[in-house]
Amino acid sequence: MVQLKDSKKLSNKVSPGRKTAVFSLLIVVLLLVFLTNIALGSIKISFSEVVDIIVNRIQDDSVNSTIIWQIRLPRSLAALIGGAALAVSGLLLQVFFRNPIVDSYVLGVSSGSTLIMALIIMGGFTLGLSVVSPFYMFFGAFLGAVFVTAIVLLFAYKVRSSVTLLVIGLMIGYLCSAATGVITTFADNEKVKGFMIWSMGSFSGFTWDQVRVLIALGIPFLLMAMLISKPLNAFMMGEDYAKSMGVNVKFFRIFIIMVSSLLTALVTAFAGPVAFIGMSVPHIARLSLGSSDNRILVPATILMGGIITASCDLAARVLLAPAELTISSVTSFFGVPIVIWLVMKRRTAL
Repeated sequence: MVQLKDSKKLSNKVSPGRKTAVFSLLIVVLLLVFLTNIALGSIKISFSEVVDIIVNRIQDDSVNSTIIWQIRLPRSLAALIGGAALAVSGLLLQVFFRNPIVDSYVLGVSSGSTLIMALIIMGGFTLGLSVVSPFYMFFGAFLGAVFVTAIVLLFAYKVRSSVTLLVIGLMIGYLCSAATGVITTFADNEKVKGFMIWSMGSFSGFTWDQVRVLIALGIPFLLMAMLISKPLNAFMMGEDYAKSMGVNVKFFRIFIIMVSSLLTALVTAFAGPVAFIGMSVPHIARLSLGSSDNRILVPATILMGGIITASCDLAARVLLAPAELTISSVTSFFGVPIVIWLVMKRRTAL
């Protein structure tokens, strides 16, 4: 299997000045993107008014206050947290498979979540519940993600070629898509319409209940990813090295898979499949920092994932307004060139 070449650079420390500059810039850009997402739209709102309404918690009957609190603020928060979750999920899978062109979308993990969501939305698989809660949607998407990841993991023990493993992941994704197509064939037209809208991928229509689920589950697991950054460094150097450093490799493998699957499912359940964020953002973070030290790479990936996803969501809203693009359409235009460049750069290793 292909090793991340950057793993050889773990001993190269990032200078304090460069690290401070990169993170300071990321924080400033994150705040600007967040405010811009709230300010821009069919009705433009000034930055000063956005800050005033949010900071002073102005929730009256005015148009701008309603737009901010009921539409744009939850959507912007969802894009930031969702992007961070997808980016970190991709980073964890890249470390796990020691392959820079892996993410949940390519390995079919998102397709597994989509299949379970198809059962819920179109198949009526609600366990008798009259109203499907956000937690139930997340749990279903999580089960689908874990199931596909477990299958890929079984093949990973048998297959040494990363290209073969990626092809297996794609094939599993196609199987899940085929099963989803069968469900679509027998579903009611109204349910099919709802599922198609969901499957296009979008952060529009996010409710505060869904945002609370993102925060309640996403933030703790993002923090967990930061806390395991040192064992991740050891794992990148090989399992034998990780064992010598006191890492319980068997448990750590399961933990990585569970965290990455949860983060993927958390976003897929509410926003639908979102492509290329998990694959491209970690590599951009590596290039920006000049290192693969996960102690700084994980927090950088969190910030960049939020920035890039929120920017793509903004582009999806405003580029062809009043029509709105799907989020995966924009992220694909952004991510595909990066992936092609990665494949070409590492073609000899593959």
